[in-house]
Amino acid sequence: MKKNINKSSKIYIAGHTGLVGSAILSRLKHQRYKNLITVKKDKLNLLDQKSVLNFFKKNKPDMVFIAAAKVGGIAANDKFKAQFIYENLQIQNNIIHSAHLAKVKNLIFLGSSCIYPKKTNIPIKESYLLKGELEKTNEPYAIAKIAGIKMCESYNFQYNTNYKCLMPCNIYGPNDNYDSFTSHFLPALIKKAYFAKKRNKKEIYLWGTGKPKRELLYVDDLADACIHFMNKKTKETLINIGYGNEKKIIDYLKIILKVFKINPKIKFDKKKPDGVYSKLISSKIARSYGWYPKIDLKKGLKLTIESFKKDLA
Repeated sequence: MKKNINKSSKIYIAGHTGLVGSAILSRLKHQRYKNLITVKKDKLNLLDQKSVLNFFKKNKPDMVFIAAAKVGGIAANDKFKAQFIYENLQIQNNIIHSAHLAKVKNLIFLGSSCIYPKKTNIPIKESYLLKGELEKTNEPYAIAKIAGIKMCESYNFQYNTNYKCLMPCNIYGPNDNYDSFTSHFLPALIKKAYFAKKRNKKEIYLWGTGKPKRELLYVDDLADACIHFMNKKTKETLINIGYGNEKKIIDYLKIILKVFKINPKIKFDKKKPDGVYSKLISSKIARSYGWYPKIDLKKGLKLTIESFKKDLA
């Protein structure tokens, strides 16, 4: 019988220093969960199977959130294919299997909407998984995440575990990665706009055509979804977590430029790939269990840009 998670349950957050993991940790603290387990990279190498298993046997958590992953935008995914597939497979295999061996029944595995086929109906339903070819630029990462989903499904089937897989759309918010090579599109746009204003640039370059559409969800909404589904009994293993609408990348840039109160000429680097043209996911299943996003784009961008400026100061 599944043990309910309460305020005193031992909860391990893998990847607690990242964008999503730090938000989950913050929300759990805010909701007065008392027994939170975190460990930094230099103390636990998630790529090392023996170390991860020893950690689980010693700590015996009641609940695990897997927010640890090797992540990046189109450029990083396309260049570091081997690292993206190896590191993600290794991290999730080690955590999921060690959780099982340590008799952990409750786990949430976080993935990405890039698991779905490049060409598919919009909005993308969970049932569309493995119904078509993946986008080539991030195929290794997507395959690793799909393997994680199938691993959770298989352990639920064979070992009667309660492992859920939440697949969010593009996530943004404080503590994001603003590295020029490895960041996702929104932090890249914020950084471009910030330095365009600071250096009084008359032009700003956008990767590709700017026409692809993306759905954005503020990171605290994803963290709330994780906690919402932590104790929720669901018949589905795979559940999409999205905001509900999407915009063109160029439209996001225009909104950000307005926030910074600048109006440079937008130029396009059309030699760069666009990626998938639409990734809007269906969050109908998540809504049916009572989860809804609360933070709109205007508020989310304001909080994100304020955090970015503060970190630079």
